[in-house]
Amino acid sequence: MRNSIIKIVAILLLLFNGIGAVYGGGNLILHPDGSSLGITVEWLKYSPFTNFLIPGIILFLVNGVFSFVVIIFILMKWPYYKTMILTVGLMLSGWILIQMIFLRTVNNLHIIMGTTGVLLMIIGLLLMEKEEEVNFLILDKLFQVFILKTN
Repeated sequence: MRNSIIKIVAILLLLFNGIGAVYGGGNLILHPDGSSLGITVEWLKYSPFTNFLIPGIILFLVNGVFSFVVIIFILMKWPYYKTMILTVGLMLSGWILIQMIFLRTVNNLHIIMGTTGVLLMIIGLLLMEKEEEVNFLILDKLFQVFILKTN
């Protein structure tokens, strides 16, 4: 019962993320100047991008399409959906962090989507339990190697 509720919450969060990312990414791909979303390329002045095409493609595929793929994995009860939920949370949180660094600002959407990413990470970890402890240990080792060694 508990896992069913957690899966429903995960699906709702993934839908929220996926719909927003497909909409936003699609608009940025079709209108790389940002005009369809009411933004300008001036926002990119601290980033390596001159327009929104590449960020739009990344947003569309990584946060959008992948969220829908994970929903399918959850509904079909295919292996690795728990790790995939955690991965979407990590990628969404990373996307938001990078965005805040490049934009040099924080707005309400960053807080909402950052919270969504953190919730997805927590849900992924809650669903993992002992049978998937190995996956967590792998992530922990990667964290130690890549994050802690850079400090």
